[in-house]
Amino acid sequence: MSSATRIAPAPLSTEDAELLLAAARSAADAAGATVSVTVLDAGGHLLAFRRDDRAVLVSGETSTRKAFTALQLNAPTADLVDAVQPGGPFHTLPTALDRPLLFIAGGLPVHRDGRLVGAIGVGGAAPDQDHAFASTAVDTLA
Repeated sequence: MSSATRIAPAPLSTEDAELLLAAARSAADAAGATVSVTVLDAGGHLLAFRRDDRAVLVSGETSTRKAFTALQLNAPTADLVDAVQPGGPFHTLPTALDRPLLFIAGGLPVHRDGRLVGAIGVGGAAPDQDHAFASTAVDTLA
């Protein structure tokens, strides 16, 4: 194998997705928060989803949109909040695309061997909590 040959990282599996989901929910439970968690693969396809029974209904939609946004822009949604404010570089992006983007903390891209393999979104708690729960989950795959 030459040094130019590069092996692609393993895709995000359903087992990985379930691990991410469980870790995020465990972190939320420990904080006394009820949330929804969405895990997407690199193509934006749903791998895992769970809404706590007591979580607000909209949290299912927000967790999915946060995951999709993190995946599409390969960035934590917490880092993008200022970019969509008036005068920001992505100010018109939420309305320019017919996509379910959401620029609220709680979405994180998932990388393996430096490559984007999916994303996780958490919704239902305060944005900084959602971000922390998603971060805890991503750290479990490291």
